[in-house]
Amino acid sequence: MEVKQNVSLKPFNTFGIDVTAKSYIDITDVKQLSVYLKENSSKELFILGGGSNMLLTKDIEDPVLHINIKGIDIVEENKNSVKVKAMAGENWHDFVLWSLNKNFGGIENLSLIPGNIGTAPIQNIGAYGVELKDVFVSCEAIEIKTQRIKTFTKKDCQFGYRESIFKQDLRGKYIITSVTLTLTRINHRLNLDYGAIKNQLEFIGIVQPTIQDVSKAVIKIRQSKLPDPSKIGNSGSFFKNPVISKEAFNELKNNFKDVPFYQISESKVKVPAGWLIEKAGFKGKRFGNYGVHKKQALVLVNYGEAKGSDIYNLATLIKTTIQRLFNIKIETEVNIL
Repeated sequence: MEVKQNVSLKPFNTFGIDVTAKSYIDITDVKQLSVYLKENSSKELFILGGGSNMLLTKDIEDPVLHINIKGIDIVEENKNSVKVKAMAGENWHDFVLWSLNKNFGGIENLSLIPGNIGTAPIQNIGAYGVELKDVFVSCEAIEIKTQRIKTFTKKDCQFGYRESIFKQDLRGKYIITSVTLTLTRINHRLNLDYGAIKNQLEFIGIVQPTIQDVSKAVIKIRQSKLPDPSKIGNSGSFFKNPVISKEAFNELKNNFKDVPFYQISESKVKVPAGWLIEKAGFKGKRFGNYGVHKKQALVLVNYGEAKGSDIYNLATLIKTTIQRLFNIKIETEVNIL
């Protein structure tokens, strides 16, 4: 395998931050990955997937392993459903389109989410009422220290809201090499609970939508709100929607009658972070080469040549302002490195 020296990671992160990898290795199969890990077991490593959920703030001294393993296979099927195994280096949205082309349902609401298959379980990606865990069967991952391959079930992954065991107890200990999902072949269960999808389908005159129609609606909505990373550097939603107590929500509603919310349980309420950020005056605000997107306050953007530290400092300012104005702590969805 080839080890390249002093490689710019600008093409490999959706924020378009120009930092340098001291050494860079393109990993294209599991055996190659195992050999490299065995030969470099004493080294700290930087694992790179699709580069869509990270903010790079400095050059990377550790070896960068770019997980670029490809392949999609149907491993089990019956008349109702199909189990599909996709390798970690496959682009997520391309995989969604592949599934839709075969009329496999369950992930149409997750259309146009940036990133690769291998990082999807880490984040438990989700959008418009659907999360990866809803279709997840298992994933295979290699333990960095021992090179042993382990299969993680849905229970093993301990999925939560944009959370998994790979972000907590097993952070930095495993590299996901493949993901297996169960998708429907017939009797697709459409999730149209989010009003934006219903409105978009009505707008284009769709009364009995297919999974393909739902995907097109989601793509249209996302394109209208979110900037294309190939044109404006960004990592999608930068912050998680905070979940607060019913008491804290009632206090917030007393001060802001128009606050939107999603009831999570009798005692917990989710408040849109984008609404908080917009209310604090950050939506569309620009600071030279970086800022907050004009259409979606959750998205921080690199207009060109911004440093990762610039965007990090802006995120910190937003967090402290939200805490001061609303007494609510918001957390980043993006990994800051």
